[in-house]
Amino acid sequence: MDTIERKENISSTNTNIIASNNNNKMNNLPFAACKVDEDGIIESANPMMTQVFAYEGITGANFFALTGVKLSELLNLNKEETSEKKEKVIQRNERYFSLNIEIVSCKKNAENSKTIVYFIDVTEREELRKLNQDKQLCLMYVSIDNYDELLSSNSEDGRMALPVKVGKVVRKWAEKYRASIENVNEYTYQLAIYRKNVEEIIETKFKILDEVREIETNSDFPISLSIGVGMGAENPNDILELASAAKDLAMGRGGDQAVVKNGDRTVYYGGTLQSVEKNNKGKSRVIAHALKNLISEAESVFIMGHKWPDMDSFGSAIGAYKLVRYLGKDARLVVEEYNEALQVVYDQAVNSEDYKIIGREKAKELCTGSDLVIVVDTSRPSLIECPELIDIAGKVVVIDHHRLSDDALRDTTLSYIESYASSASELMTEIIQYSAPKRIINKFEAEALLAGMTVDTNSFSIKTGVRTFEAASWLKRVGADTTEVKRFFQTDVTAFQVKSEALANAEYLGNGIAISISEGFSTEAQIINAQVADALLSVKGVKAAFALGKNDRHKTVISGRSLGEINVQVILEKFGGGGHLTSAGAQVDDAPEEVVKQLKEYFESDSKLKIKED
Repeated sequence: MDTIERKENISSTNTNIIASNNNNKMNNLPFAACKVDEDGIIESANPMMTQVFAYEGITGANFFALTGVKLSELLNLNKEETSEKKEKVIQRNERYFSLNIEIVSCKKNAENSKTIVYFIDVTEREELRKLNQDKQLCLMYVSIDNYDELLSSNSEDGRMALPVKVGKVVRKWAEKYRASIENVNEYTYQLAIYRKNVEEIIETKFKILDEVREIETNSDFPISLSIGVGMGAENPNDILELASAAKDLAMGRGGDQAVVKNGDRTVYYGGTLQSVEKNNKGKSRVIAHALKNLISEAESVFIMGHKWPDMDSFGSAIGAYKLVRYLGKDARLVVEEYNEALQVVYDQAVNSEDYKIIGREKAKELCTGSDLVIVVDTSRPSLIECPELIDIAGKVVVIDHHRLSDDALRDTTLSYIESYASSASELMTEIIQYSAPKRIINKFEAEALLAGMTVDTNSFSIKTGVRTFEAASWLKRVGADTTEVKRFFQTDVTAFQVKSEALANAEYLGNGIAISISEGFSTEAQIINAQVADALLSVKGVKAAFALGKNDRHKTVISGRSLGEINVQVILEKFGGGGHLTSAGAQVDDAPEEVVKQLKEYFESDSKLKIKED
């Protein structure tokens, strides 16, 4: 017994000696340091710690709460010099400190290991770095959206005054942030500006978008801007390319927004207006002519939409297929898997034996560098039915109506992405009209295109313009039967019951948002969720609705719909999805309940969507 007590005393003595040595070591250091136990509690601190914190008595406090540093970040500082190791700098007491750590332990008792954290003053270095960063050159493009439509909808005096009004606002804004400005053309400005001033603009969330929108015009839609900012690159040419790409992205997403490209990082601001329909069909004619030439030059053509295609994807692909066959070229539709929502129209296409439908592996085997690939209803490589074909084929055409995303296909031979359009089927219908001097599509093909337009417009109730009705009228004239189209959308009794239960159990939040979850899983989850979200918008006070449910692959399918006040596209982009301001979707691996939790957290973090308690 005496021997055991003696050993414990020796161990305790050793620990105290080490602790004393460590404390003496810290007290003699020319910089701040403190000792932290395994629970994050500060055991001791040297006198220099008053440089970090302007008050004394931090012993006993929680290190992580006091500094805002996470445990993982602290442990990362102990790694050997690798790509994973990152410096951790904190700002306290108007100074900057770089953190370093040392793990000390008692050989006799490993459980008594402590962490000594050193605070190295790097204020001068960080201030120089900040000064250098503030003076970095950034470039910005500011472009007036729908310029031709604005001019055509105003009187002659209005056409002369509009550019002057907008220019006055933009130049005053540029002067406020010390930016140089010059006209690229009558509707686009280029600004050279310091990064410090760009960050000031970002803090206002590009308030100029709101200011320009308030300019009075005789048009039935407000003036809006597309702004692209390039920053964070090493040379001016790269910054120019970033700014140009950012502007194109802002315009491709429908305008009325700013896109900031900071190196590889892209951030979006604004985007509160619906895309304005273009009255001039000149671009459709040009695209139709260019597409005809590309098809004629190709050996054969492969047509595909997105994975697990919906009615719009399949309908527009059918239209493209018929155009290729009309021009005398061999065509193949690439479809690997589809859900029950597409069953009726897919079976009808297969049973007709008029279409060559192949899977991904067969497509990769047959495709060559002399072939053309036409992608419809998506522009994102991650969503394309067979993305490998993009690298194999010699030329690629994209026809899409979704707002452009940062990861969209680049360097395509021909790109026709119009976010104002109701659907890819609408765009394809116009192309067919301008590509053939006579009727080239049969009754089934007209109905497939009309079905694509119907599903994406919720039976012509949302995102529907004059050109949408004109395209639908043309399809009706060439044989489309609306009764047959309605048959494409019929669901079985089980799906109807699931939809009814989801509507009955919907949760209504205090900020005009409704959320619903479908129980179990369904092969028709995509169409059920879309119908549930659409139905929830008919409830008074609901501004946006989100419907969730699992499909037969146990992925959570999310459908978002809104009346225009809330941008569901921006929200569902957080989940890897996309779409439009009033209609968007996404698919994730998380359970529906977890997604709902994430949605609510997002609403709480956004002041415009913050849930108000009744």
